[in-house]
Amino acid sequence: MAVGVGIVSKIMEVFDYQAFKSAPLVREPYEHVILPGFVRPEALAKINADYPRIDHAGSYPLASLEFGPNFQAMVDALESDEFRKAFEEKFQIDLSGRPTTITVRGRSDTRDGNIHCDSESKIITILLYMNPGWDDSGGRLRLLRSRDDINSVAAEVPPSGGTLVAFLRSDHSWHGHLQFIGERRVIQFNWVTGEGSQRFNLFRHRVSASVKQLLSFGKSKDSSPAAPERM
Repeated sequence: MAVGVGIVSKIMEVFDYQAFKSAPLVREPYEHVILPGFVRPEALAKINADYPRIDHAGSYPLASLEFGPNFQAMVDALESDEFRKAFEEKFQIDLSGRPTTITVRGRSDTRDGNIHCDSESKIITILLYMNPGWDDSGGRLRLLRSRDDINSVAAEVPPSGGTLVAFLRSDHSWHGHLQFIGERRVIQFNWVTGEGSQRFNLFRHRVSASVKQLLSFGKSKDSSPAAPERM
């Protein structure tokens, strides 16, 4: 942890629940909420100071990462009853007893951003974008109206500033982004349908991240494209 950076001490200091309560639930092209600054600015700096070091693309389960107390405070906030109840109220859905998954990304490469729809085992997908700022045209999440047109954009979100994107998974919740290579900090939180789905999703992310590391090591030897990661 960086010297002089304090510890987030209360759950309410991590997220701006009042702003979330006021944020509209948009129903087209699928139910979603976009909220810049959901992670409070003072918390964002502290969490980023304790962010796990990730040198390769891919989504990493928490168990495979090392991080400091400020990052752990955010994890605790994600797993809190207050967080769950806020999303139950917003999306009008009962999430009590549903297992959760958390994965973390630190970098993006050429294999990321392909249009996809999350797996049926996911109920709600929550993305927290943790880069302090974002100037690149690539890497901006696009909520899409079409499964095969990255320019059929309903909303575009820069992955920065503690911005929240949350959406109810459906058969048409298509999303993706233009290519970006470099640091792109994203925390993904999901409520899933059952414990079997929880174990499968974490295992799949672990395998996918491992494969991406191997591919990055062998990139100079093999230029053939790899299958895109679903997230």
